[in-house]
Amino acid sequence: MLRQIARLGHAVPSMSPKAWAVAIYASADDDTMVAREAGFEGVACVDDTARALELYCGLFQATKLPWTRSWCEGLLDFVLAMQDGDGRWVNFIRDWSGAPNLVGRTSVAGGDFWQARAMLSLAKASHVFDDPRIAVALEKGLIHLVDKPVAADVRSLHILAGLAMMKGGDRGDLRPLLSSWCDELIECSLDGVLMNSSWENGQPHLWAHYQESALCDASVYLERPELLEVARRSADKVFIELIHSGFERALTNPFDVAVSCAAMLRLARTSEDKKYGMLAGEAREWFNGRNPAGQPVYDRVKGRVADGIDHAILNDHSGAESNIVAAQTLFDDVKMLATTLSYDEAGGPNWT
Repeated sequence: MLRQIARLGHAVPSMSPKAWAVAIYASADDDTMVAREAGFEGVACVDDTARALELYCGLFQATKLPWTRSWCEGLLDFVLAMQDGDGRWVNFIRDWSGAPNLVGRTSVAGGDFWQARAMLSLAKASHVFDDPRIAVALEKGLIHLVDKPVAADVRSLHILAGLAMMKGGDRGDLRPLLSSWCDELIECSLDGVLMNSSWENGQPHLWAHYQESALCDASVYLERPELLEVARRSADKVFIELIHSGFERALTNPFDVAVSCAAMLRLARTSEDKKYGMLAGEAREWFNGRNPAGQPVYDRVKGRVADGIDHAILNDHSGAESNIVAAQTLFDDVKMLATTLSYDEAGGPNWT
């Protein structure tokens, strides 16, 4: 995981001497690839680099290793540089010169997911670094969360970002706003299942499905225990059978499993029901081969996570999202691994 993220890391010196981003895609041979899923997109994006910033901030807090701080500083510079003067984030850079993609629909300024992920990563970074640029960026970015109606999966990221801002002391009392956002999630449900959007039918997709996680965290901070019960009812219907099956379905990627683990861990912590902790452990085994392909998704020898399982066949591409979310999910392993890496293996900006 960390070794693959290091392979995907790349300097963006036009933004700052330290600025660092993570290439979005890599082939089976670890050759980086330009994203073209929605027309031409680019080589790296805020969506992934912001999540990498969250990961390395957590890793720096846990280990205090100097190279983890360098990663944080480089990723932070990239995320900050991608915010425009109005407080909105552009998602993609077109190439390693740092030229932003200002026209693609997956990169437009203020797009729902990258605006939310940038805010969440900066709120988490504010717990680690006393950098005045972070507070300014959060202040400018918050208005674009408040004033824009969004789907429930995006709103769940807003809730997590708002909670992180409150815990970091970056804002005044956001509790009324957070409470109203939680009510939005509850309204977007079907037969007790929290859906990703009002137009979604059937079983909700798992990619970015953080609604149960957001409500668990909010139930404690807002002192609204009914939010926990909503989260538990939905999680029992969405995740349990799927986890027991080893994610037996046509397509599963590491983010789907990471979301499932996150929900189980939060329920274990908040409800104090031990079954959720056991379910989280069961879900993590997907990375070790408890899956329809019967193969490890995490190759511990090569230090890389595959992009998922497609009709019981391992997809051996290994991009940014897969390795970042896997590292967050297998964080105890990552902490131990970090202490064994050489500087060359760890990579990163200005780490010498």
